[in-house]
Amino acid sequence: MNKLWNFLKRFSAEPPFRLFSKMLISRMPCSIRTKARWEAVPRPNYLEGVLAAADEAKREGVSSIAAYEFGVAGGNGLLALAEMAEAVERETGIEIKVYGFDAGSGLPSFGMDFREHPDQWIPGDYPMDQSELRKRLKPNTTLIIGEISRTLPDHIRALREHIGFVSVDVDLYSSTKDILRMFEMRERRMLRRVFMYFDDVDFIFNHRFAGELLAIDEFNASVSGVKIDRWRGIQKHRPFSESPWLQKMYIAHDLEAITQASRARDVSVVAIDGATK
Repeated sequence: MNKLWNFLKRFSAEPPFRLFSKMLISRMPCSIRTKARWEAVPRPNYLEGVLAAADEAKREGVSSIAAYEFGVAGGNGLLALAEMAEAVERETGIEIKVYGFDAGSGLPSFGMDFREHPDQWIPGDYPMDQSELRKRLKPNTTLIIGEISRTLPDHIRALREHIGFVSVDVDLYSSTKDILRMFEMRERRMLRRVFMYFDDVDFIFNHRFAGELLAIDEFNASVSGVKIDRWRGIQKHRPFSESPWLQKMYIAHDLEAITQASRARDVSVVAIDGATK
């Protein structure tokens, strides 16, 4: 029976049949993990990131996490993130709060600095109908309006949850730098691994000398305690391993916390060994 089941699973993931399987799973009452594996939701990048963050929280003994969308604009992504958070919370038992950050008035002025990709963006792009969006927000969601450089530091200082998932879709180099400073703050509360999505890293105009990619490189060069890298291995064992969004998934690794946890584990092992001798 196990051999038959394994054969059917492999068969359903083959290219001629996988689209039908995905459609079927999207309509069936499957577990959220099954839907994540098959990308059977409107924004699989959000589901994958939030689910991984909840699993990491369980490993670390953390009961509540925060999921972020930076660059809310019309709000469809924030609403989708809130829906994913509810589904993951029901299945994992980890409490998930959702936060959306946006200027509210579209992209800020940025001059002709090539690092901001002025050939692609115009100040005022992606404005928000704030009053209409607030009517649609779920109870687990908080919308924070204003310049990220001003609103984010105060938010991080007051945050009760651990940072678990962060989506960055602010287009600009300068705005991305402002976001990444959340991982430099002494008061930060983050999981040892924070799962991230960067939207603007794989277009023809993207390169590591501008935009989000430059902000990541500069962060890694200047911050020693936390490093941001590609999410290694995320493409393994997936029916749609070629999906473009997989190349946009990253992880912020809290090296300081990982080192501290390793030391605490070693101390516990030494104490146990000493007690048994």
